[in-house]
Amino acid sequence: MTQDKFIKSDKIELKKRLTPIQYRVTQENGTEPPFQNEFWNHKEEGIYVDVVTGEPLFTSKDKFDSGCGWPSFTKPIERSIIKEKADFSHNMHRIEVRSKEGDSHLGHVFNDGPKEKGGLRYCINSAALRFISVQNLEKEGYGEYLELFSVKKDE
Repeated sequence: MTQDKFIKSDKIELKKRLTPIQYRVTQENGTEPPFQNEFWNHKEEGIYVDVVTGEPLFTSKDKFDSGCGWPSFTKPIERSIIKEKADFSHNMHRIEVRSKEGDSHLGHVFNDGPKEKGGLRYCINSAALRFISVQNLEKEGYGEYLELFSVKKDE
């Protein structure tokens, strides 16, 4: 997928297109409530993309139940599609996770994930994500990710 496909709209357009919580999370570094968000216990197979640009970020194959109330992943689809940044807000030191092209605030990464999968936990706000099911990957222009799910393009 070419990077020039992922263009961030201006703030006026984003305010029209995104819900208030999506805008607050992605553009103002907000956080949604735990256990009261769309994907915290979502189990369907597919990929999660940046709600702002459509950049492919995470796969359901790397999602796990961390018990924190937000979607948790062991790794991004590709390391190069996210940016990490030191976050000293709320009197804590955390590592913020942002999308590369859209610069959307996604959440934070912690080192308390499953050890057998690398030990990381990407704790991501549902409001920063749009889910695309395996059945819709081809139709929505993400057919190259079908191989992650052992699905042939002809199926």
